[in-house]
Amino acid sequence: MPTVLRTIAEARATLGAWRKAHPDARLALVPTMGALHGGHLSLVELAHRHADAVVASVFVNPLQFGPGEDFERYPRTFDADLAALDGAGVDYVFAPAVDDMYPGGATETRISGGAAAAVLDGAHRPGHFDGVLTVVAKLLNIALPDAAVFGRKDAQQLFVIEQMVRDLNLPVEIVGAPISRDPDGLARSSRNVYLSADERDAALALPRALRAADAAAARGADVAGVVAAARAVITAEERIAADYVEAVDPATFTPPAPGYAGKVLVLIAARVGSTRLIDNATVMVEGGRE
Repeated sequence: MPTVLRTIAEARATLGAWRKAHPDARLALVPTMGALHGGHLSLVELAHRHADAVVASVFVNPLQFGPGEDFERYPRTFDADLAALDGAGVDYVFAPAVDDMYPGGATETRISGGAAAAVLDGAHRPGHFDGVLTVVAKLLNIALPDAAVFGRKDAQQLFVIEQMVRDLNLPVEIVGAPISRDPDGLARSSRNVYLSADERDAALALPRALRAADAAAARGADVAGVVAAARAVITAEERIAADYVEAVDPATFTPPAPGYAGKVLVLIAARVGSTRLIDNATVMVEGGRE
């Protein structure tokens, strides 16, 4: 069973002792909010390939939830999470209380992701990425890992975390893990448990839209055509309300210039009933031949 670290002081002392005992070894961090599924465990598997020991955090971070979002009802399944992390070979689990991470309540100091954090999910969830970056910086400062693993399903989150690490010269390797999907193609998410059978069927429009975008690109569509192909699939599904269907240059997270040729990241955020889901895929655009 992994060693459970309940406080910041305990985590620093225990992980510091591990480092002294293993001066040439590498430590990887897998930050999670719990309610673990196969996607999280794939992050752990990848972490093992980048380090000699793995610490997973289980912390539902209040700073990244906006008013009216699902902080209170976000699933908390610590005993099951601990058993899953044990099976995945995790060495340490950092599971602090909110009062330990934020002893004075929400912090006055926040890390801002700048322009990249203000669009798409940042526009629909103001302050969300400030909360993400602040807690990730705290976790990195507590665990001091050599590598930290994040899933590519949250593509904008991964981008702003990589940007933060680069801009602040943080000594950690950020590893992006491929999107993990259920056999029906739906991207794995802790929020999938909220979906009724009918809503889950509707949610399959997200991966279907991404396949349509890829098919359009293969036919020679330009960026606008690729986005239109994805948007048409989402619009046709009456049980879904889209927040956005957009494409960005994955190197800058800005809209591609007219005539752009190369990789684009197609991103979708949509509400299925009361559940908000995100998904994305990289497609190759040749500049428009249709």
